[in-house]
Amino acid sequence: MVSDAFRLFAKRSSSMLGSAWAFAAAILIILIWGLTGPMFHYSDTWQLIINTGTTIVTFLMVFLIQNTQNRDAKAVHLKLDELIRALKGARNELIDLEKLTDEDLASLEKQFLRVRKKAERNGNDRGGKTRSNHSQRASKGKGI
Repeated sequence: MVSDAFRLFAKRSSSMLGSAWAFAAAILIILIWGLTGPMFHYSDTWQLIINTGTTIVTFLMVFLIQNTQNRDAKAVHLKLDELIRALKGARNELIDLEKLTDEDLASLEKQFLRVRKKAERNGNDRGGKTRSNHSQRASKGKGI
């Protein structure tokens, strides 16, 4: 119940606070604060108001941003997992890579590096076409 309420709040807040209007409002607040400086003789209280306000906003925004990024990352992972599962010839072991240890990820990264280097030595790009065919197509497109 609480997580659903926070999810909805975070979604709406990130949508509103990430807008150009929110940025304009923040600029306006800073301008008003700056213009009131002479009226308050640039006092410690005047400075404390902006420092406290920005600290509180920053503290709360960290949680909103983290929640939004966590949800986005999870959605992307699920979509990629579905693509891997649906593609013929794809390795299903690659599903849920985000759950692997750092060492396992480093090992897998080295494996993909070896595969890429082998493909480059064989003159193939990722699409399985030779580099010379690829460059010929590219040069035709550029009018060379």
